[in-house]
Amino acid sequence: MVKMRLFRMGDKKNPIYRVVVVDSRKAATGEYIDCVGHYSPASKPVGYDIDVEKAKEWLAKGVQPTETVKNLLVKAGAMEKSSKLSPSKTKTKKSK
Repeated sequence: MVKMRLFRMGDKKNPIYRVVVVDSRKAATGEYIDCVGHYSPASKPVGYDIDVEKAKEWLAKGVQPTETVKNLLVKAGAMEKSSKLSPSKTKTKKSK
């Protein structure tokens, strides 16, 4: 399966990410098919630069973005926000 995910770069405590299209079986820092954009969460304000046309082409081909990349694509205008909520990643505590 081909996915669109983040590729970490940068220094210690100063991450910079590339938004890449990669085979899901490859390593997180391994070789990728195409670079779609950049994301810099440490800068003030948070910066992102995504090639919207390239991202739309890959999404049309069936590439599945991760949750973080999906949020970036919605902010950039490459995707529409989903009407249904995605399930939470954390489990809720049961009260006794």
